[in-house]
Amino acid sequence: MFRKTFLIPFFCCFYIINGFAQVSNNDTLLYDEAPLLRHIKTLSSDAFEGRRTDTKGALKARKYIINQFHSLKVLPFGNMYEQPFSFINRRKQYHATNILGLIKGAEFSKKYIVISAHYDHEGIKQGEIYNGADDNASGISALFAFAEYFKKNPPKHSVILAAFDGEELGLQGSKHFVNSAVISIKNIVANLNMDMISRSTKNELFAVGTPHNKRLKYIIKHFECSNKIKLKIGHDGYDGLDNWTYSSDHANFHKKGIPFLYFGVEDHKDYHEPTDDYENIDPEFYVEAVKTIISVFQKIDSSKI
Repeated sequence: MFRKTFLIPFFCCFYIINGFAQVSNNDTLLYDEAPLLRHIKTLSSDAFEGRRTDTKGALKARKYIINQFHSLKVLPFGNMYEQPFSFINRRKQYHATNILGLIKGAEFSKKYIVISAHYDHEGIKQGEIYNGADDNASGISALFAFAEYFKKNPPKHSVILAAFDGEELGLQGSKHFVNSAVISIKNIVANLNMDMISRSTKNELFAVGTPHNKRLKYIIKHFECSNKIKLKIGHDGYDGLDNWTYSSDHANFHKKGIPFLYFGVEDHKDYHEPTDDYENIDPEFYVEAVKTIISVFQKIDSSKI
């Protein structure tokens, strides 16, 4: 997560929605919980060396993501899954790679919803590995849950599952994606971005971006979630909380006028620390968060944004 702090001295209320999600009582219709937890544990293990852009750990993570996409029957977006690019940050050149998968839409195959998460993190600093379990192995593992869900529940719109690189170095992967010619911006219906979704002491998951689109605001405002999680509107720059509108990869979609929802949790004591390990996530909350995000997607996929 590449968060910057923007404090707005204007307060307004935000919504807390309680109830039960519009999901079947048979949770197996969504995804298998065991692989979700296994993937986040694996990606945040020391073997991946903190997944810093342009390192051996990042290459290993990239291969892992591609293997999972392949095994889950996710097509490559284009001729291959990889979208390589380069950028300069603090006078250093980095070679990075986005990973893009495609699920073809059953009704609106030329219109796309981009579901994104970044796979890079802080790497190794002063001999300590920053494993980034919440930030953002949690989002990448959720991409796999979406892929599993789509195997039995084909979306109406085509879906791009985007694992972005270089987020921690200035949202570079999503910047390259929206500025590349791989897809016309006008054909992207919405971006759902997941970054830090696996732990919250208050069981709160925030949906950022609703002030910019009436339909998305209606969906989130009237969304019913389980009593295990609270889906909240906030952090949009209107409530005195940190403004997350430009805090992660959704920012580059927003700059292009593309409707977005960013799903994330409040910062915690392990944010950008070497203690952001699998052992410190909340598995029950994480499972519910992914179910909630998939359920929100269902509503968006059935709507005209």
